[in-house]
Amino acid sequence: MKLDPVSLRLFVAVMEENTIAAAAAREHLAASAVSRRLADLEDALQVALFTRSNKGTEPTAAAFALLNLARGVLNDLDGIATQMRDYGTGVRGHVRVVANISAITQFLPAELQSFLEQHPQVDVRLQEQISSAIAQSVAENAADVGILNEGSYGERVTLLPYRTDELVLVVPTGHALVRRKSVRLADALPFDFVGAHPGSAINNQLTRAAAEAGLPLRLRMQVTSYDALCLMVNAGLGVGVMPRGSAALYRGTLAIRTVTLNEPWAQRRLALCVRSEESLSSVARLLVEHLRAQPTGPLP
Repeated sequence: MKLDPVSLRLFVAVMEENTIAAAAAREHLAASAVSRRLADLEDALQVALFTRSNKGTEPTAAAFALLNLARGVLNDLDGIATQMRDYGTGVRGHVRVVANISAITQFLPAELQSFLEQHPQVDVRLQEQISSAIAQSVAENAADVGILNEGSYGERVTLLPYRTDELVLVVPTGHALVRRKSVRLADALPFDFVGAHPGSAINNQLTRAAAEAGLPLRLRMQVTSYDALCLMVNAGLGVGVMPRGSAALYRGTLAIRTVTLNEPWAQRRLALCVRSEESLSSVARLLVEHLRAQPTGPLP
């Protein structure tokens, strides 16, 4: 079966405009030409897409099913054209990256800057997600490379060592715990907490650790970014937990301090996530190699 993209585009136009005449006007064609294309498409698919009467045409159930399929095909074709235009203008490839907020705030700005300086004709698209969503995006080929907390995400993805980071307690200046060199989580649980968004790895860890300590987690509010968390702590609305490198970005401008968390789970490992090393495109492999070549220790 050979399906003509032009016929699919005209079919979508008819479905969106509701009449052949309106679709023909939109596509700058004669109505008879559009009608003929629809008939050819029905012959190729061996299914009736429209019922015809003296009142006009009405789409069948098959037409509504084809509409979504046709839009997907046409979008894919448009994507091919866009990527080929990119090659023609000098962009030699693109990499879709999804990463958690810890990687984005601590490591990626400098590492992507140095990568793009070396490879200016590569286009890197970055999106923030939580770790579980990152693994799913990579497994479903919605992303080429992910950066997430090390863990178990199933056999559809491969994890490669990347970096380590450390979780610390963030408190307002003058807080009762600010003079302590280190604390256990149990020392902070009597206070209100400012948490990250639901589903975040840090929130999940705090919930587990509080349950193991037999104490409630007084989660007063939840925010979607580390800067919002630090602003809430600065305002005295609670304490929070976040990576040391991320907190360092705000210590100089906000009245907050960090206290070491004396907990084994405070030391974390981040990993690069790919479907498989063999499945990486050449430009995605370049990026993975660049990220893996960076220092693997924690930030100072």
